Amino acid sequence: MRWEQFCYEALPMRVTFGAGSSKELPAELDRLGLDRVLVLCTPEQQESAAAIADTLGDHCAGVFPGARMHVPVSTVDEASATALACRADGCLAVGGGSTIGLGKAIALRHGTPVVAVPTTYAGSEMTPIWGLTENGAKRTGRDRAVLPRAVIYDPDLTLSLPTPISVMSALNAVAHAVEGLYAPDTSPIVSLMAEEGARALLGALRPIVADPGDRDARATALYGAWLCGAVLGATTMSLHHKLCHVLGGSFDLPHAQVHAIVLPYVMAYNAPAAPAMASAMVRALAAPADPAGELWRLGRDLGVPPSLAAIGMPQDGLAEAGRRVMAAPYANPRPVTADAVEAILRAAYDGSPPTG
Repeated sequence: MRWEQFCYEALPMRVTFGAGSSKELPAELDRLGLDRVLVLCTPEQQESAAAIADTLGDHCAGVFPGARMHVPVSTVDEASATALACRADGCLAVGGGSTIGLGKAIALRHGTPVVAVPTTYAGSEMTPIWGLTENGAKRTGRDRAVLPRAVIYDPDLTLSLPTPISVMSALNAVAHAVEGLYAPDTSPIVSLMAEEGARALLGALRPIVADPGDRDARATALYGAWLCGAVLGATTMSLHHKLCHVLGGSFDLPHAQVHAIVLPYVMAYNAPAAPAMASAMVRALAAPADPAGELWRLGRDLGVPPSLAAIGMPQDGLAEAGRRVMAAPYANPRPVTADAVEAILRAAYDGSPPTG
């Protein structure tokens, strides 16, 4: 192997992994010096968040069950007011990217520490990336202040994650790995984590679909999500994430589904300019060739919606989405043109097989 100079910046965080590890939360809060935390969750996860809140005893200042997809500023306002009213000195985010994103937004605004208990495979817990949506536009940034101080990965908490959401969330995480493999600031360390994370997640999906209660498969998927999230936290996002941020934030489309639908098309577009990514994904997918096509077929087999049209993307919004992507493009291994963005969006809207 030919070694070239590279930089890898490790993020300061404590990770606890293992079945039943959520029982260690009171001790973890003590270690961090947190006395009263506001438990955050979505309305759908209120029951599981309440169960965790009950284990916290006096550490629980209250439960805010209003986390929403794409982190609307209005939700941050409401949650921040709740945190101040109950004198919380930190937030405990129980859930996926929407809930952890809300915790990050509160941290960005008030400096309150975040502890994350992921129950999906989104990977947000491993990054200093925040996102907010206001007036139909999503903006993102990076700030060490929003990085969770501790992450508890308890595979038992993912057993009730519905199979369709499991598939979409996992493919969302695989997108982090794909972009990390060709990011301008990638490194051999990132490449190792990206390929291993993608391999673990992709290999766990069929067993999870066959038996959602398969604890080994759930643990494998959560391990893969950890690695893919760490890749996202260590590298620069590219065309795929830009497209998904625009589609989700501007048209209120479901975050994980957008990632799962769009990823094969961006992979196919970038493959000629990113041979290392293509080779790594061939290995991760255990496919003889054409990783973009293989990923697209896997998604179809496992119930990914067939197109952007199927999840509510308006056809007359494609041109506006393209304009927003081109107005502030991200770094990408292959030059991004308006025609290329239009072609990717059109193919993803129609659900046709991906081509380069």
